[in-house]
Amino acid sequence: MASFRQVAKRLVLGPPVRSDRMGETLLPKRLALPVFASDPLSSVTYATQEILLILSLGGLAVLHLAPWVGLGVVLLLAVVVASYRQVVHAYPSGGGSYEVAARNLSRNSSLVVAAALMVDYVMTVAVSVAAGVDNLVSAVPALYPSRVWVAVGVVVLLVAVNLRGARESGRAFSVPTYLFVASMGLTVVVGLVQAAVGHPPVAESAGWGIRPEQTDLTGIALLFLLLRAFASGCTALAGVEAISNGVPAFRRPKERNAGRTMLIMGGLAIGLFSGVTALAVVAGVRVAENPCDLIGFPGDCRSSGQRTVIAQLAAAVFGDGGVMFYVVQAAAALILVLAANTAFNGFPMLGSLLAQRRYLPRQLHTRGDRLAHSNGVIVLGVVSAVLIASFGGSVTALIQLYIVGVFASFTLCQLGMVRHWNHELRRGEGDRGRVHRARLINAVGAVLTATVLCVVLATKFTHGAYLVVLAIPLLFLLMRGIHRHYRQVRRELEPESGELPSPSRVHAVVLVSAVHKPTLRALAFARATRPDTLTALTVEVDESDTHLLRSEWERLGIDFPLEVVESPYREITRPLVHRIKELRRSGPRDLVCVYIPNYVVGHWWEGLLHNQSALRLTWRLRFEPGVVVVSVPWQLDSSHRRDVDREHHPPGHVRRGLSR
Repeated sequence: MASFRQVAKRLVLGPPVRSDRMGETLLPKRLALPVFASDPLSSVTYATQEILLILSLGGLAVLHLAPWVGLGVVLLLAVVVASYRQVVHAYPSGGGSYEVAARNLSRNSSLVVAAALMVDYVMTVAVSVAAGVDNLVSAVPALYPSRVWVAVGVVVLLVAVNLRGARESGRAFSVPTYLFVASMGLTVVVGLVQAAVGHPPVAESAGWGIRPEQTDLTGIALLFLLLRAFASGCTALAGVEAISNGVPAFRRPKERNAGRTMLIMGGLAIGLFSGVTALAVVAGVRVAENPCDLIGFPGDCRSSGQRTVIAQLAAAVFGDGGVMFYVVQAAAALILVLAANTAFNGFPMLGSLLAQRRYLPRQLHTRGDRLAHSNGVIVLGVVSAVLIASFGGSVTALIQLYIVGVFASFTLCQLGMVRHWNHELRRGEGDRGRVHRARLINAVGAVLTATVLCVVLATKFTHGAYLVVLAIPLLFLLMRGIHRHYRQVRRELEPESGELPSPSRVHAVVLVSAVHKPTLRALAFARATRPDTLTALTVEVDESDTHLLRSEWERLGIDFPLEVVESPYREITRPLVHRIKELRRSGPRDLVCVYIPNYVVGHWWEGLLHNQSALRLTWRLRFEPGVVVVSVPWQLDSSHRRDVDREHHPPGHVRRGLSR
């Protein structure tokens, strides 16, 4: 009968998938778009809002500059999308920015890109989920006090869905993504048509004033405010590179399908962002970092949040409380939550690639039951949930940590692509005109993204970006350290020329706690190996117990000597280790084999009922050179009953208790 754990696992993950069915998990374009493009599409819901939030620091006088800031973001987005299409076609094996930097720049540059991307993926999950919950709260204000718990619960749900595999998550997320594109596109079109015919939509905040934090902005101060607003609006570029990282997940022809998907994603993101920004200006939307700075804000500004830009636009276009208002809010909340799915696809793939090259633990390279990189999915979920809880689920606080890593990886990737095209030109292969055009696109992208990176660092550093600036070098050093460890281990384990020397003598030691069937089996196994010496060893913790053990030993006529190690302080592990060390010191080339009987039980709680001293001893002896520990199992009846269902369980599900 299947255990509760196995039943629960199958309900969440579904049945395991054979390795030879990997091709069935590949994504067609209609599913790849929601899987990889939900992040840049979802940024439409908060990129415009972030621009208005920063401009509101200067009061109503500078809000009219929002369209120009938005235009700068649109131009940058178009250049970056075009640049990453070059990456997709040049490196269809996946890896994106990391692969480009690894092949064309230095190893250290590639690790900086990898660290920046990992930080970006974590921030994508945290910001997207927090923003999605904010939109949900805009429709259901009663959830405001519980928004952090709601956000953490959403992360757990995303982890569960992604553990089922990329194709399953693509099916689950395709409807919400397309619903958002349709509902948001309808909002923009209807709103702009209303404005064109002379009845522009009016936001609920259009009549409010803003108490500026900075007044009389001119010259350098105004320029700095505009640059800060531009840096915040550049969150619209988050996730653009995800398709280049996940090209192997596409159906064949992979690079062509990935390139077309990126083009569709770029067009949708530019169109929706431009429309939302224009409509927000037309409708007179007012937002502020602190609701108490909004003059005319209804209710208690200290205990209730303000509506998002998307919520205000939906209410202005379709009417507050109407069916379409709730459709738009539901779609916005879902796309923001599902935007985290971009990271849940990109992070595990990047982690797998780094683990394969020994820069991260090897466990991140293995695939789970559903052919997903399960360990990477779980790590991303845990770190993101902790980050959301640490910042109280505040999008305004989390957004300050965002896009530093994005533009660091963008810049190094574009520089790497320029060098890639230079190599192509030197080889003289292919269409030189096409290569020159591709190099120009990537060169312009490198200049623009490097400029934006400097702007982001200058404007966001003191607002929280310094945490990311610290995190990237720490991850870089961690990956270097892991790689150094694996290299050292490989060097130590590399076989030398010639045969390995055999041990001079083999000493077999059987640990005895009682005279029972497991002990007799261990003695029989030890004798079957024909060691040079064989010793049965027990520790005297209680004199009466030892006397009974000797009597039973003699009664059964066991023809092996029983050696008793005294332990005045009632310890077991230390006296045994000391005695085994003495045997080991009898000859530098001697080998000591320690046989430890143990029980095999069928239930986890049975293992808790047996003494754990053998486990501690096994762990301790692992560090002794010239010592081999042999576990001799004895299957109890409960393990035999569990064995009936073996075909329904993965190998290794039987738990072991240790005998005493």
